[in-house]
Amino acid sequence: MIRILIAEDEERISRFIEKGLRAAGFAPTVVADGVTAVDYASSGEFDLLLLDVGLPRLDGFTVLSVLRSAQVGIPVIFLTARGSAADTVAALEGGADDYMVKPFRFEELVARIRLRVRNGDNDDPPVGNIVRYGSLELNLHTRTLKVGEKTVELSAREFALAEMFLHHPGQILSRQQLLSHVWGYDFDGTSNVVDVYVRQLRQKIGAAHIVTARGAGYRLN
Repeated sequence: MIRILIAEDEERISRFIEKGLRAAGFAPTVVADGVTAVDYASSGEFDLLLLDVGLPRLDGFTVLSVLRSAQVGIPVIFLTARGSAADTVAALEGGADDYMVKPFRFEELVARIRLRVRNGDNDDPPVGNIVRYGSLELNLHTRTLKVGEKTVELSAREFALAEMFLHHPGQILSRQQLLSHVWGYDFDGTSNVVDVYVRQLRQKIGAAHIVTARGAGYRLN
């Protein structure tokens, strides 16, 4: 069963989320402050963290920074009333996997959780958590990528991009498909953010692995 850690200090909201997630088949646990959130999220017992920004003791941005600095790879989805572009960018660039603004549609939250956590029971890294193609090996449990025998360090965005490519080898993926999967929210279609991250990923895994389909998108070669 997928184990979800909810870091939310408003009891009314945390109870609503906890009840809904339990009904959807998840195993939720609630904590009400940032220090406890760091302790629980670092334990390895949870598959995903739902994180509020306005937590006591440590705010959500600090919680995320501490986790990523300690190389804790748990997927993080922010759930917050703070919907400014600056906050969203700060969260995503800091290593969050997604950012949702309250109020939100619960079915959308469930869909985004399932997108980030593809396997149910992660007590040990099962075979289903390893995706291989050619010399590339992606471990969805430890969130690491190997090129041959070399382990490559990826940001949260780069990892999500690599995951999308390895799940669709040889298939041309449009920029809009990549935006929808990696960023998980509506994004300015004129932005070159996909091209920037594809370039960064190429630099890390080798340019020959990702081919540009002119006018159409990109393909894992």
